[in-house]
Amino acid sequence: MKRLGKSMWLAVLLTGVLVTILSPNAAAQTGSIAGTVIGIDGKPMLNLTVEAVSEQGAKTDAKTDGEGRFVIRNLRPGVYTLTITAFPPPNDKQPAVGMGQLKVTSGEEAKMPDMNFKEMAAKAGSAAAEKNKKDAEEKQKFEGMKAHFDAGSAFLDQERKAKDDVAKAAPDQRDAAKQNVKDLSDKAAAEFQAAQKTASEKDPNQHLLWAKLGEAYDLAGRNDEAAQAYQQAINAKPDDPGYYNNLGNVLARAGKIDEARAAYTKSAELDPTKAALAWRNFGISLYSVQRMTEAIEPLKKATQLDPNNAQGWYLLATCMVADPAVYKQVGDKIQVTITPGTVEAYQKAIELDPNGVYGKQAQEGLAQLQQMAPGVDTKVNAKKKKS
Repeated sequence: MKRLGKSMWLAVLLTGVLVTILSPNAAAQTGSIAGTVIGIDGKPMLNLTVEAVSEQGAKTDAKTDGEGRFVIRNLRPGVYTLTITAFPPPNDKQPAVGMGQLKVTSGEEAKMPDMNFKEMAAKAGSAAAEKNKKDAEEKQKFEGMKAHFDAGSAFLDQERKAKDDVAKAAPDQRDAAKQNVKDLSDKAAAEFQAAQKTASEKDPNQHLLWAKLGEAYDLAGRNDEAAQAYQQAINAKPDDPGYYNNLGNVLARAGKIDEARAAYTKSAELDPTKAALAWRNFGISLYSVQRMTEAIEPLKKATQLDPNNAQGWYLLATCMVADPAVYKQVGDKIQVTITPGTVEAYQKAIELDPNGVYGKQAQEGLAQLQQMAPGVDTKVNAKKKKS
């Protein structure tokens, strides 16, 4: 018995030696996470379950004490995600709350920033108040912008009507009618500029404000100002084919043909379904400033893309007739050589619009062709006789 007792004592002693030797190594392989949780009332929260999940998915938890403190021990080195998974009654139904991530190092206690629900609520309230303030400011800006926009649009409507009245005005009243257009243009532009100043820089309506400003200048024939405004609209919304079309209109009227062609080309590329309209507008703009020869090319493109538009055919024929190359001085007479396709263009306009404005003007054009070049077959839908 005495011998056995000595052996047992030796075993216990050896065990103690082993524990003494191994404990430092074991401690060096793990770490811990500590933190404190403060409630909405500013007091420590007791009996919360805080869980740490490793990158491999291993879970370890601990509860908070009377001071709201928790310590999760025996964690291998790595990054852990901490979550409050359970609250004591009466808040036990509250969903889990994430606390963030923390890196654990061997032999050290990682300190988790305190979870202070009172401070968090105060910050959230402050953030909400700031957001409400900004929302109110944005709303006020929008309402101010809209008021100026609506006023500008009203002046723009009046300007359009005044522009129509210029064409109808008697010669002695035409200057006054033109001045009215100019005055309304100024008023509309002032409102749209005020809308721009009232709106925020990131307001998604900025491109529309520039476009409306461009139209206010455009109607009054203020080509340079209109071109600048339309370019700004394009800068704000570069995928709008209408803005390129409008820019092309004023550039063509200003005689900037190459720039206008580039704008119309871009408009046609962005919306191929309206490419014919873009080229026809190019032709109309050139026609309106008596640049007939240059209008032939875009009008040919327009009629090829949209062969059922009477206006395009009539304008094409008219511009072809106006081409100086058609007329040649021979002695004391002018020799007229009709450009191939001219008669057919007039005939097409008549066919598509027999009783309309373009059809009637095309008929007059054919009659004039007959006078200029007797013997030219101008019969509509005439068929060649078989030889």
